Amino acid sequence: MITSSAWPAVISLSSLVGRFTSVIALTWLLVAVENILLVCVPLLIGFTVDSLLENRFDDLIILAVFLFGLVLVAVLRRIYDTRTYGSIRVVLGCEVNRRLTQLPISTRNARLDMARELVDFLEEELPSLFSGIIQIVASIVILVKFGSSLAVSALIAAVVMLVIYSLFHRRYLRLNSAMNHQMEQQVAVIQQGQPQQLFNHLRLIRRREVQLSDTDALMYGLIFSSQFAFVLTNLWLAITDISTPTAGAIFSIVSYSWAFVEAALVLPLTLQSLSRLLEITQRINSTQQELLTHESK
Repeated sequence: MITSSAWPAVISLSSLVGRFTSVIALTWLLVAVENILLVCVPLLIGFTVDSLLENRFDDLIILAVFLFGLVLVAVLRRIYDTRTYGSIRVVLGCEVNRRLTQLPISTRNARLDMARELVDFLEEELPSLFSGIIQIVASIVILVKFGSSLAVSALIAAVVMLVIYSLFHRRYLRLNSAMNHQMEQQVAVIQQGQPQQLFNHLRLIRRREVQLSDTDALMYGLIFSSQFAFVLTNLWLAITDISTPTAGAIFSIVSYSWAFVEAALVLPLTLQSLSRLLEITQRINSTQQELLTHESK
């Protein structure tokens, strides 16, 4: 049940989690169950491949039941998430508006939209982060079972990916700050009714979007290249470092190596979002200083 009890002084991701602990904890539990089931799928498929090659069908039946359970959990989680986070958005929006009532309408409008991004992160990107962490840990543990060199290769790939992201972190902070500053002026620009000013405003927004997109493209190009090299390396190691590998074992190695890549790519995306939310949080909670500034003018 979402209630309107007292809010903490600072609105942030951590205060939102503290404010709605019980309902958010249930969503996280469902995410964990779904992803634990999900990481087992490639392993079960590998077992099924080997059993089918031996004309046995017991593993195929187990896999079918397992997949049905996975689908059921995934559907229930999404149904619950939509209702829970939708209610949180309503309560958060009312609270942000209450705190910003003395600021210009253009600023208030933009920051109401920005505040929703905090809840969007909890609903959409944080579960992806949990999924990524579970997938990475499970992939490394399972790859160790096939060969330690496979797991070492995965760890090296993860370090390379984080190093690449660190090179772009400050640029993301700067570009998101510029974007948010421009968005806060939109309603005021529209109210002025001057086409040229609106054109200049929209052109600046487009410029920031292009800069962010170009940064994404360059960063992901570098990360994808490093991760593809990892998959090819593990495929080569599966043939050369493992004695008498079965078809199912090779499938599992390739599947978990690729699952590692997919999960690893979630991390820089999440870090990028956190960079943006850090800037948004500072804006939402800077109201008092801005009020003093407006009053002194």
